[in-house]
Amino acid sequence: MKKLLSFFLFITLSVSSFASQLIIPMDEGQSNHLKAYGIAFWVLKQNVTVDWLLNYRGGSFAIPYAPAIESECKVRGVGFEIITGGQYNAILTQIADPEANMDVMKLEKAPKVAVYSPKNKLPWDDAVTMVLKYAEIPYDVVYDDEILDGKLMLYDWLHLHHEDFTGQYGKFFGSYGGAPWYQDDVAGQEATAKRRGFQKVSQMKLAVAKTIRDFVFGGGFMFAMCSATDSYDIALAAEGVDICDVMFDGDGQDPDAQSKLAYDKCFAFENFHLRTSPYEYEYSDIDVTTYRTVPKDLDYFTLFDFSAKWDPVPTMLCQDHTRTVKGFLGQTTAFSKRFIKSSVLVMGQNKSANEARYIHGEYGKGLWSWYGGHDPEDYQHLVGDPPTNLDLHPNSPGYRLILNNVLFPAARKKKQKT
Repeated sequence: MKKLLSFFLFITLSVSSFASQLIIPMDEGQSNHLKAYGIAFWVLKQNVTVDWLLNYRGGSFAIPYAPAIESECKVRGVGFEIITGGQYNAILTQIADPEANMDVMKLEKAPKVAVYSPKNKLPWDDAVTMVLKYAEIPYDVVYDDEILDGKLMLYDWLHLHHEDFTGQYGKFFGSYGGAPWYQDDVAGQEATAKRRGFQKVSQMKLAVAKTIRDFVFGGGFMFAMCSATDSYDIALAAEGVDICDVMFDGDGQDPDAQSKLAYDKCFAFENFHLRTSPYEYEYSDIDVTTYRTVPKDLDYFTLFDFSAKWDPVPTMLCQDHTRTVKGFLGQTTAFSKRFIKSSVLVMGQNKSANEARYIHGEYGKGLWSWYGGHDPEDYQHLVGDPPTNLDLHPNSPGYRLILNNVLFPAARKKKQKT
């Protein structure tokens, strides 16, 4: 029996040593980092497992070789290498070394992706939808009706577009209150709220925020950028409290709103203070935009280096070919570390400015990640500016962080067992 087992083991190892692997390197040598994620997603859609080699050459991907995959890489302009099974086994041995801060995460199924975004055209774009299109990763657009109709259960991953969950229409009133796009947005949201049985848009947005909260609690993954981050937590904290002025909801704010905030309902923040003026383009002091003093040429944030073998989740979310990433502004640029809960994991920060750029946490069975700023390759993107041409930024470290989050749920089941 021992001889028979040895024979089968010999045959198995011999076959694996001749099986070729296609490696998509994600270090500085990769010609198009962003489209490489699209290749990994496409392979998963073909029901083929992808090995994500954490911290190996910038977080490379390894895929069983097939001519169709090689052809797809060539069509999309993604760099790749073909190696033998024996060479791949040597890489796996290197990664498995207890002294090496590397690991292998198997990606098994392409996540179903949704983007929470208004159907009407507003004069700004969204970095996530831009990079999803560029990487050729499919997604569905959902908004208030779909959320309130319970359709989130169809998805694994949800991105929050640059939405205002407080019902103050992005606090654009002071600068754009007379603009047709602003007035159309107000009218459309008020009509939806009325049709759904809400007296105010703020009440509808709270219901949407709570439904998203339940989605995460049940095991979903939520990613948000810019003002969809802090406005989300503020809406949850202000449940039952009127923080909207008369031009937003027809009546005045509760003068005691600040003292009535329930920080325990928040995902990430606590002890923050509201910015109540309708003419101030800010929701609270969570965001650092109005008082930060970081010069543009020194505006960078640093990614933390987590243990791949012991902390696979933040390691996946921080895969990049550099640990230092250019900063960029937004309505919510970054988060004051003074107001971040101790349970929240900071994954990227500007330490000298005491601000966090990239944070992560758990809620129930699910996970969330929030990323400050509007566009990783447009330092100060203004309302009405044209969208970024990602053909000019195929190796953007800032955009890679977004795509780490998109791909991450493919490994979620294994992560929960770790």
